[in-house]
Amino acid sequence: MRNSLADKRARFFIGDTRDQSSVMRSMRGVDLVFHAAALKQVPSAEFFPLEAVKTNVSGSAHVLEAAIASEVSSVVCLSTDKAVYPINAMGMSKALMEKTAQAYARDNQDSGTTISVTRYGNVMMSRGSVIPRFISQINAGGPVTVTAPEMTRFLMSLSDSVDLVEHAFENATTGDIFVRKAPASTVHQLVEVLMELFDGSGVEVKRIGFRHGEKLFESLLSVEEKARALDLGDYFRVPLDERDLNYEAFFEAGLARPADVEGYTSHNAERLTNVQLRELLMSLPAISKALT
Repeated sequence: MRNSLADKRARFFIGDTRDQSSVMRSMRGVDLVFHAAALKQVPSAEFFPLEAVKTNVSGSAHVLEAAIASEVSSVVCLSTDKAVYPINAMGMSKALMEKTAQAYARDNQDSGTTISVTRYGNVMMSRGSVIPRFISQINAGGPVTVTAPEMTRFLMSLSDSVDLVEHAFENATTGDIFVRKAPASTVHQLVEVLMELFDGSGVEVKRIGFRHGEKLFESLLSVEEKARALDLGDYFRVPLDERDLNYEAFFEAGLARPADVEGYTSHNAERLTNVQLRELLMSLPAISKALT
């Protein structure tokens, strides 16, 4: 990164979010923080859950403490759809990261540091994601290994994910959770379109079953969050629940929730047609370059 950027405005630090002192050193003089450090590979976290907690939860707390102490203007914490109704250790640790961020936001509203969370679906062509793996398997002559063809996932481009972060920096009130609306597809559709694009005729598609901690579909908003989310067009904003531990007011009355609300999931989101999915994939620089 130091060589590729070659820009005197960029400073580089060797450190670890698990080490609070190294985070404090890197935070001096900083105005905006985008916190993306995480252990996010689902099967790995299943086998080493305490390591996920150390980085995703404790490390995030160190970042937030350092930001508040250094009077940072705004902190945006990266989360994931797997934090909603989590069934795997990675999602659980990210859900706890969100709760930690909101706790710091709730308890430090006079600090001048705005803390917000952005939730993503799958960022296409990101490192370790399924699309590069499928392309590699197709180019190698197969088989293409699919966990479950009927599985659905949100699809988001890198530019859309950057837009979400910028939106949070520009518009967040402390404690907000932001979700960018995204289309979805089945894994079967994804493989089918990639086979067409990369001339995978005759390549075997092998169903291997669910991996550790894998869901049939993902959620970006729970039912409870969707009931109080604000629809901002391209985004949802879930404001901070500012109630404290004084529950006397709720012994006889609580908050109403509309009966017909459902969460925002990859099963009920806009479903792409094969033509739309092909256009979306072709818009990705890495795929268009690979096909030229």
